[in-house]
Amino acid sequence: MKLLIKGGRLLDPSQGTDAQLDILVEDGKVSRIGESLQAEGAEVVQADGKLVVPGLLDIHVHLRDPGYEYKEDIVSGTRAAAAGGFTSIACMPNTNPFNDNKSVTWYIRSRAKEEGFANVFPLGSITKCLKGETLVEMGDLKEAGCVGFTDDGRPVANGEVMRRAMEYATGFGMPILSHSEDLSIVGDGVMNEGFVATELGLKGIPWVGEAAAIARDVMLAEFTGARLHICHISCRQSLDVVRAAKARGVKVTCEVTPHHFTLTEDAVRGYDTNTKVNPPLRSADDVAAMCEGLADGTIDAIATDHAPHHIDEKNVEYKIALNGLVGLESALPLTLSLVDDEVISLTRAIELLTCGPATALGIPRGTLAVGSVADIAIIDPELEWTLEAAKLTSKSKNTPFDGWQMKGAAVQTILGGKTVYQK
Repeated sequence: MKLLIKGGRLLDPSQGTDAQLDILVEDGKVSRIGESLQAEGAEVVQADGKLVVPGLLDIHVHLRDPGYEYKEDIVSGTRAAAAGGFTSIACMPNTNPFNDNKSVTWYIRSRAKEEGFANVFPLGSITKCLKGETLVEMGDLKEAGCVGFTDDGRPVANGEVMRRAMEYATGFGMPILSHSEDLSIVGDGVMNEGFVATELGLKGIPWVGEAAAIARDVMLAEFTGARLHICHISCRQSLDVVRAAKARGVKVTCEVTPHHFTLTEDAVRGYDTNTKVNPPLRSADDVAAMCEGLADGTIDAIATDHAPHHIDEKNVEYKIALNGLVGLESALPLTLSLVDDEVISLTRAIELLTCGPATALGIPRGTLAVGSVADIAIIDPELEWTLEAAKLTSKSKNTPFDGWQMKGAAVQTILGGKTVYQK
């Protein structure tokens, strides 16, 4: 099978490419890149006026499968990913049963291969049942196909356990992903600690609960030589810790979500439970810090923390609503808004959604180099549309961006040379 994409602006940060070039795909791989390409018998896709980029990568997704398929499953989650321009996602292990053994990993990979609309790279848990006590069999999980280890959703509170996890993971050449949160500081808080929380009568979560936990894990990574990735960074002080660690040569990377560089704690006014996330929406200064980190290279990836919940789990009092929002279908336009606001360049935006996350976790995607797998997103950066929660592809509709005017969207998503989404 041949596919010829013509007339688009090819933007591939991994190769330093930004030019009007054609791409020929043969047998699921990029075979040629050049001007005015011709290929007999090829299906032609006209991409005039569009961006042609590597398929986007989201390294922080909750697919809820197995166990919570009423919220999302591998089919619906990967379909939502494709609709957002994502061809690869890394899924978190807080399923039921947990992905703490190779049989669960095999299930995820086999179902994604048979029925999915995107590549799925499973993340195994650090500890059994995410209890923070006993380490998983990391070798078995790596062999089964996991690309890293995390207890995301829960922190590994015991420093000795985290140290040993880093040492074992390093032996297997795998990264540790940290959900950095000191629960003794966070307590029963439900939003950012500050004036707005006081005004709304809601218990606050201070920034130090995140930053202190990140500082511990960064120092453990420095001590052990491990590869550490910080999930969903949200405050200036956390970013300062990571920035200083990188300057010392610590092997640490980090991600930020679109909601943490877009929304502030003010969004909680009105008690919309779709704004209840963990870590919480922070101050305007923290949002500014996230933008600075995206611009200066401290932040390595934009990741959604796509966390679907049924309406019954959100249509309750704020303090008891579950944390999380869906983000696969809103991530691209929210990222492109940073370009329009001159926070980052277009090349940097695409880097943060492709080769940046791929490099952070060592996933072999995020490039359109000749010979690479033909995972491609064709994007119309000028397309204006309204996000309607009810029309989202995801099973769950818990988004705070319902009714927002968006600009930019994937109009065609190609997985291994085959179209899996077309607008």
